[in-house]
Amino acid sequence: MIKWLLVIGIVAAVYYLFIKKSTPTAVDKTSKKGADSKKDEKVDEMVECSRCGIYVDIDEAIISNGKYYCSKECLKG
Repeated sequence: MIKWLLVIGIVAAVYYLFIKKSTPTAVDKTSKKGADSKKDEKVDEMVECSRCGIYVDIDEAIISNGKYYCSKECLKG
């Protein structure tokens, strides 16, 4: 009885790992639409602070003299 449960468990694991992953999901189908779907996606671009080296979102970064800073403290320092 335990052997059969073990065999069924292994078959189920193989099915979910290999066969189930290869089927396209809703995300895969929408990503194949082309440029229209890329317009809807928001991609966060990260930039490195010129003083401390921490990465910060480009929308939140402070730009001074063509350099990016993470905070006012790094800008002053």
